Amino acid sequence: MDLRSLPSVAALLESPEGLEMSRQFSRTAVRRAVREVLETTRQEIRSSTRKSETLSSDRLLATVQKHLEVSSRPEIPRVINATGIILHTNLGRSLLSDTAQKAMLAAATHPVALEFDLKTGRRGHRDNHIRDCLQALTGAEDALAVNNNAAALMLAVDTLAHRREVIVSRGELIEIGGNFRLPDILRRSGAILREVGTTNRTRLSDISEAITRRTALILRAHPSNYRITGFTEMPDRNELVALARQTGVPLMEDLGSGALLDLRTAGLPDEPVVRTSIESGVDLVSFSGDKLMGGPQAGLIVGRRDLVTAMNQNPLKRALRLDKMTIAALRATLVTLDSDPDALNTLPMMRFLMRTPAVLENLAEEGCRLLQAHLGSDFTCRIVSSTAEVGSGAQPTLPISSRALTVIHRNWPAETTAAFFRSADPPILGRIQQEEFRLELHAVELPADLLPKHAELPS
Repeated sequence: MDLRSLPSVAALLESPEGLEMSRQFSRTAVRRAVREVLETTRQEIRSSTRKSETLSSDRLLATVQKHLEVSSRPEIPRVINATGIILHTNLGRSLLSDTAQKAMLAAATHPVALEFDLKTGRRGHRDNHIRDCLQALTGAEDALAVNNNAAALMLAVDTLAHRREVIVSRGELIEIGGNFRLPDILRRSGAILREVGTTNRTRLSDISEAITRRTALILRAHPSNYRITGFTEMPDRNELVALARQTGVPLMEDLGSGALLDLRTAGLPDEPVVRTSIESGVDLVSFSGDKLMGGPQAGLIVGRRDLVTAMNQNPLKRALRLDKMTIAALRATLVTLDSDPDALNTLPMMRFLMRTPAVLENLAEEGCRLLQAHLGSDFTCRIVSSTAEVGSGAQPTLPISSRALTVIHRNWPAETTAAFFRSADPPILGRIQQEEFRLELHAVELPADLLPKHAELPS
């Protein structure tokens, strides 16, 4: 097949199928889809992947139809998370509890008193809906919420340290997802970064000797997505609090993962709890809402009232504020954490984390049986021991004992099997390990979720 044999855009648009698609979708959308399909086909011809194949107008129009059906869906595609990463950033991190979902839907479908004080009849403040819960859960004097933890850090530094120095240990100059680095965030906020110590060793004296009249903030960043082991030294929280009190320089701690409850009560490894930082005397603590807190994406700051008040008065706060649906889901999650004695089982993310070996084994056995029957004799499915991880930078050195299903086709490489499962409705996302395609089970809800319904065979 060569480029000259391809039909024109006009020919496809004016065909009976093209005219029917224009009635079903807009003509503009059909024209755009036709152009995209033709351009993709041209690229495949140039790269030799289609030179021995003749593409009819019917096949091209069928591809256009499918393209339009996918692109016209109003929702973001739902997927099955069989990657083994429970809090997967690329898949939206935490799932919301039933209570949070209902609260979000109510806010989306009705007028709500978002910034209206029902007692006085005057304008209120949207952070009032989460302030009382955060005060109760953390013991902090005040609290605010913005759209993510990076925004929380930027707002704090811009408010408290614009054109002044922020002291950070070199061992805590972290990089978070998407190539965003802590030094870049600090510089964007107008602060002057003052690095102290070395990658593996920072002493309290390194920090105290760096404090001058230009110092506005001491920042302690929890290494949530990495660990440095071996010959290391880092001042502990109590030492930094004492130094902050002695010098009058505020101490801020970026906890990232945002554990509001002691996870050890659920048999999970220790993770810094926000209340512990506040009770130790840290002036400000920032953390995420969609990691170990189990809520929607948000950046939360708790701490001294005068510092939080200053941040609320910063014009940047308005640019970073949350919408009504996120605030509704956030409040519902916080109320659950504060008042529900079974909160850890109420939050989907925690239920996944606390899954027992027996639950995983039953899921694996039923999933393997269903999958083998669904796929047929060309595939072999077997249960293997595996490890999951929390993800999103939380507890990075913690491997979680789990179960997985390896799915092997007698003729396909693992990459083709993975693509086959991704083409299902809904797409099923696994991972390739040791040249085998695996479905990791720790974050899979039901055995039937593993069946690749309506999956397309590779061409």
